[in-house]
Amino acid sequence: MSLIKLERGFNRFGDVLGWIASVLFIMLMFNVVYDVVMRYAFNDVSIGMQEMEWHLFSVVFLLGVPYAIRTSGHVRVDVIYENLSVRTRAIIDIAGVVFLLLPFCLLVAWYGINYAHESYELGETSGDPGGLPYRWIIKSTISLSFFCMAVSGIGMLLNSINRLINPLHPELGKEAKSSNTQGELS
Repeated sequence: MSLIKLERGFNRFGDVLGWIASVLFIMLMFNVVYDVVMRYAFNDVSIGMQEMEWHLFSVVFLLGVPYAIRTSGHVRVDVIYENLSVRTRAIIDIAGVVFLLLPFCLLVAWYGINYAHESYELGETSGDPGGLPYRWIIKSTISLSFFCMAVSGIGMLLNSINRLINPLHPELGKEAKSSNTQGELS
């Protein structure tokens, strides 16, 4: 199996997470609209629906970050990064994934398991009457999302390795074309 095919598999995983986050965002939007209509039109407030808003927002954010990593939509200093060669960007991405992203994500995922397990063991629920039960579910998404970020990071690592060793990689082809075009213009 080539590294490009393996990278595509990891990218599909990130795409699925992006799709799930999108669907959950639509659910969040409907939840907020329902909550606002019920509050202002019918003077009826549901604590459970209000808590569902922040639960959905949390999951959208937590599952959206791995998708952002997959699509290179994450935060970085683009002023410097974009002016570097593809090869230099690939080396920076490899170092960032190996020394920063993967250790941090795996550490948070590992310690988050105990956080969710403790919540489960205690039978933790909302502190508000009418709130949502099973607080461990939302707490378990922390570990899940950081594990998913690590998986997206592996996809980013494979992409960077492919950019270094495979001259036919799509991004390297773009740089070669742009340098040829600039050479023809001068």
